[in-house]
Amino acid sequence: MNEPSLMNRILFVVGLLMVVLAISSCSGPSGVNAQENDNGSTGAIMSRHDYRIHASPLPDKISFAGEFVPLNVFYVKESLERELLVNTYWHSSTLLSLKRARRWFPVIEPILKQNRIPDDFKYLCMIESNLTNVKSPAGASGFWQFMEGTAKEYKLELNADVDERYHVEKSTEAACTYLNKAYEKFGNWSLVAAAYNAGSKRIETFMQEQQAASYFDLLMAEETERYLYRILALKMIDANPSVYGFYPNDDNLYLPLIYTTITVNETITDLAGFARKHGLSYKLLKVFNPWLRSNKLPVAAGKSYQIKIPGEPFNRTHLIYSSLNDSIK
Repeated sequence: MNEPSLMNRILFVVGLLMVVLAISSCSGPSGVNAQENDNGSTGAIMSRHDYRIHASPLPDKISFAGEFVPLNVFYVKESLERELLVNTYWHSSTLLSLKRARRWFPVIEPILKQNRIPDDFKYLCMIESNLTNVKSPAGASGFWQFMEGTAKEYKLELNADVDERYHVEKSTEAACTYLNKAYEKFGNWSLVAAAYNAGSKRIETFMQEQQAASYFDLLMAEETERYLYRILALKMIDANPSVYGFYPNDDNLYLPLIYTTITVNETITDLAGFARKHGLSYKLLKVFNPWLRSNKLPVAAGKSYQIKIPGEPFNRTHLIYSSLNDSIK
């Protein structure tokens, strides 16, 4: 017999490939396909028909700082639902907030209580910064997002070497002073929350112009109108995370920081050397004391600072630092 021509061979191969592809596309149970993972194992993947977006459940009633939220007003209910949906499906941000809350709420809660601020205001701190020492494009900094002028007004030290907006305990104290002052003016915690976002003068102007006395009756900038509902959404998710699809395993939540404090009443000219003297890396010293903003700490006569020195298990990186240092020698 004659050898098949090159064209016939090509047609045969193409036809065979089409048969294989047709068979593979029909294999597997309906709606679920088998897919080989990077590690060589085989697992089921969801089809688009199995992935469903559900509306988050809304409560029949809810309060903020002990004050009634009128969910019977349609735009109040819809505004809350908006923020609940945003934070439910903004998975990474909300999950990180839940993990960080384990570390920072035990620090913030006693300070709020001591200053007679309702516990719900810890969620104001959460929505302001996601419980991180961030700096906004406008220049607001720290957990409570103080602007430079407001920080100085509320007795936080701010210069090239020290910025107490990044000191969680001191900035929380300053925030409490602001919140109590706003409550003296408005006598209502929802309006206090609005004032924290927009400023007391602006909220007072809105109330006068619109002849309104309730947060829920005021027409404000969108950010301020959303503000309280964002707080409430995080409060609801934190109280019942599994209801909204979050399962923050207790073993994986961020542990509260463990440390001792050293009183410093003399200038430190080299914080890297100070850190090494205490068996720490420079970075770890700054992680525990983010309010230290340069490589030195000038201390005026009669003044002192409390510097946190991490304890176990948070000081373990100094072992790596020490071994690297020894190898350089």
